[in-house]
Amino acid sequence: MGLKELENKSIYIIREAYAEFDNPAILWSMGKDSTTALWLCRKAFFGDIPFPVIHIDTGYKFKQMYEFRDRIASEWGFDLVIAKNEDAIKAGVGPKSGKLECCTKLKTEALMQYIDKRGFDALFLAIRRDEHGIRAKERVFSPRDEAFRWNYRDQPLEMWDQYQTQTQTQTQTQSQSEETVQNHTRVHPILHWRELDVWEYIKREKIIPVNSMYFASNGKRYRSLGCEPCTSPIDSNANTIDAIVKELRTTKVAERSGRAQDKEKAFMMQKLRALGYM
Repeated sequence: MGLKELENKSIYIIREAYAEFDNPAILWSMGKDSTTALWLCRKAFFGDIPFPVIHIDTGYKFKQMYEFRDRIASEWGFDLVIAKNEDAIKAGVGPKSGKLECCTKLKTEALMQYIDKRGFDALFLAIRRDEHGIRAKERVFSPRDEAFRWNYRDQPLEMWDQYQTQTQTQTQTQSQSEETVQNHTRVHPILHWRELDVWEYIKREKIIPVNSMYFASNGKRYRSLGCEPCTSPIDSNANTIDAIVKELRTTKVAERSGRAQDKEKAFMMQKLRALGYM
């Protein structure tokens, strides 16, 4: 699929979701994928982003990421909202608490609290199927139940770009029929993209902002951005977009190899995502 087809499909998904849901928002991590998704939203709505842009702030992001966030929010003029789990932060929850507890408390529960507060019925996320094996199980429109859980065994059928956007589903138990009310739906407008596609698109568009941490300095660069205690650079001399594209065409290194490895194991990521992790 070429870049124009990828772009067209993403814009179609964004507009479809905006038409179907009453109160959507988009999550922004300040990385290349979520910034590209914001750019696609601007294209979909002629330079505007007509819904809130949420940053889940753990308090452990890199200084450069916070600077990038504030600069782009100011330049693009969207409605940036910052969500934190203040109680967990005050209780001292952090990376030393363990990756599962840290991610659950500071990311998933922070998002749960904010959804309850604002009543969002749809969230745009910039995940891709090629990024992690567990994310390959996702659908473009992916329901979460009232407990925020993702049932990866029971996902809606999606064929010929026909997406199910209903706000509640029926489930059967062995003993009785019961109704499961969805809390919200996750919408993944770049699920069909690859890492290389994102960088080639950034190269084509020319003006999508990119965090400087992605570019090599002294033989190291960040390929995936997360919280500072859980993210490490990779060996690389790619210090331009062209160089990154060239590197990605031949590399055998996994994209998330610089992220905390215990969290990246399939069973851990699946457990986190089943609980509502991004």
